[in-house]
Amino acid sequence: MGGKITYIFLATVLVLVFGVVAMEGVLLLLTGEPAAMGMGAVAFVLPCIGGWFLWANTRFARSANRLARTLEAEGGLPVDDLLRTPGGRVDRDAADAVFARRQAETEEAPGDWRTWFRLAVAYHDARDTPRARKAMQRAITLHDEKPDDRNPDDEKSDGEKSAHPDNGPVGNGPVRTV
Repeated sequence: MGGKITYIFLATVLVLVFGVVAMEGVLLLLTGEPAAMGMGAVAFVLPCIGGWFLWANTRFARSANRLARTLEAEGGLPVDDLLRTPGGRVDRDAADAVFARRQAETEEAPGDWRTWFRLAVAYHDARDTPRARKAMQRAITLHDEKPDDRNPDDEKSDGEKSAHPDNGPVGNGPVRTV
């Protein structure tokens, strides 16, 4: 709950900052000087871009939390029992072992949003945030599709598509950084 409160607080502060920057942009536009008008236009556009980014990330987080609640109700939420370092981080070898299992599950059932959700969690535990995000987006897309909207030709047979969120080769698991 603390994370949600922090997110709401920071998002509110960010929206207020966007408002102040946009108002300053309008004031600069009204000066009539070309340089100030250019800066005012940029100061007016930046909050719009920031607002879209905040909205997109909030929508993503809400969708991911909705899937987590659904999976928890079904009893399929992954258990966080990974070994931790003394600093509290997930042990890399433990995360890699879980990742390999989640990758195999996803390759066996690529049309199931639950396997993509668990794969996203495994990517996150392995500290591969971009792939975790793409896998979660895939889970959200699969969850939100209606069964009647699915094209049977789109269903993947064994070996056609990998469990990588980009549908490219997965390689040997999450990318390790030193």
